[in-house]
Amino acid sequence: MRNLLRLALLMMAVSALFGCAHNYYNIPQETLEKKVRTIGVAPIFTDAESDIRHPDKASIVSIVRTYNMKNEKELIAKLRSTGIFYAVRPVEGDAARLFETLVWNRERRDDAGIIYNKYFVKKEELKQLLAQNGLDAMLFVTVSGLTRPGKVFSSNLLSYLETDFNYLSMTAQMLDREGNTIWEYPNFKTSRLSYPLFFALQYPDFDEAAANLTEKVDVKFKTVAGVNAAFAKTEASSVPNAPEVSTLYVKQFEEMLALMKTYTPLFGGKEKEREAAPAPGGGAPVYYNPPATPAAAPVAPAAPAAPAVTPQAIQAAPAPVPATPVSVTPGDIVPEQPPAK
Repeated sequence: MRNLLRLALLMMAVSALFGCAHNYYNIPQETLEKKVRTIGVAPIFTDAESDIRHPDKASIVSIVRTYNMKNEKELIAKLRSTGIFYAVRPVEGDAARLFETLVWNRERRDDAGIIYNKYFVKKEELKQLLAQNGLDAMLFVTVSGLTRPGKVFSSNLLSYLETDFNYLSMTAQMLDREGNTIWEYPNFKTSRLSYPLFFALQYPDFDEAAANLTEKVDVKFKTVAGVNAAFAKTEASSVPNAPEVSTLYVKQFEEMLALMKTYTPLFGGKEKEREAAPAPGGGAPVYYNPPATPAAAPVAPAAPAAPAVTPQAIQAAPAPVPATPVSVTPGDIVPEQPPAK
């Protein structure tokens, strides 16, 4: 019996040690390591046209956009700290404009019992954006409204209400230059599917039903002040000397990043060493302006002919050598199949 107990403990330790030996990506980990080295993180999007049913929808959208901006750096810092990718770069710009430029469709999905909003991007615009900034892939995070069945218990746990509730949900996709989905959240590569929603906009009023001696429980929307207070609840940031971040976002980011882990360190701690002394302009944020009205390139004034510079002279000047972005070829992509329901 004692030997069996020791064996069970050993197996539990081994499981804990190698519990991350699971590929949450839609491509083999070897392909991920070789071809997805530099990724960009877009500003956190807000889908204002999604299923947000709050009577003061404009105020809710404004709150979400404000706190998206405040917590973007936390997501980038946490993603860098994983060491999964060689470099993680922010793509700074107007989130609403970038969303409108890249996203062409939203689809409410019910895959394997998981109800969520899936977004589809314009492949040419995506390809141009990634190639322009030397990125192998880009992570898009979107906050949107979603109505789905839910089961909410009263504070004393003696009663509950099971009906449709309106929520704010957070989804994410990592796409390569060809628009292939490398990774997504909710993630369907897990053995136990789960998708905790970002924030509930509604609640059942059990107290009112009890006060009126009725079994009919009304579903009410939280006030704008209450929603703002929930988003304003903060905790310490993982970014040194940075302001505190929203607890709601931290919880959701950790849930997402837990499903990005690889079962062996791809680059270890090398990223921090290389980013400690970045090449000129190499560690700067990537700024993106959607190609609405491209400005004409300035014409340099005529100058007297200068002596030709030899290739050897050019190579002698210290200059950073940018990493050549490599796209994931279609052959490396494992076709995404809808999970069995």
